[in-house]
Amino acid sequence: MIQAFNTLRISSSGLSAERLRMDTIASNIANVNTTHGENGKPYIRKVAVFQENLQKELNSNTGQINDKFLGVKAVGIENDKSPLRQVYDPTNPDADKDGYVSMPNVNILNEMADMITATRSYEANVSAITAEKSMFSKALEIGK
Repeated sequence: MIQAFNTLRISSSGLSAERLRMDTIASNIANVNTTHGENGKPYIRKVAVFQENLQKELNSNTGQINDKFLGVKAVGIENDKSPLRQVYDPTNPDADKDGYVSMPNVNILNEMADMITATRSYEANVSAITAEKSMFSKALEIGK
């Protein structure tokens, strides 16, 4: 019976991952025009990084070690390495001697597309959890 809950764990890890990705995207959108952050430099776009969550498991029948997939896990949030945008605005206090301002490397269109993808993935995981709960409920009804 414990194996039955693995699908719920996988879907819930997907929910957590997509929530982190949406939070990161929201931060990027909020800082699209931040030219002077805490460190005195322009905001750098952030990207959430994930990896598969595997657990090593010893197969009692064969004695072999198998990987057991438990969903995804957040590895961290990294800075995007794409170059900063240079905008000509000599009136800006952050402009260099030539009048150019280093703007964040955030593209609103890309962020919105990423947000839609994250939202759809989140919805798919919610649908999977709902279907799993429905199957468990039907299985309990059969047992009556």
